[in-house]
Amino acid sequence: MKEEMKYEQAFAELQAIVRKMENDELDVDQLSEQLKRAQQLVKLCRDKLTKTDEEIKKILGNNE
Repeated sequence: MKEEMKYEQAFAELQAIVRKMENDELDVDQLSEQLKRAQQLVKLCRDKLTKTDEEIKKILGNNE
């Protein structure tokens, strides 16, 4: 079973992709692949943040 990527890992990889794009370090073929990967990473980060937010709200809601 594939180990789930942690938020920090995904965010760091996403930052690296953005840095390469900003510095024009990617050719056209790499750019396409890296953009697809960036989309996956953004979704993963967004999903993790949403899940964490829901969990925090649930915990705080139980304390009232």
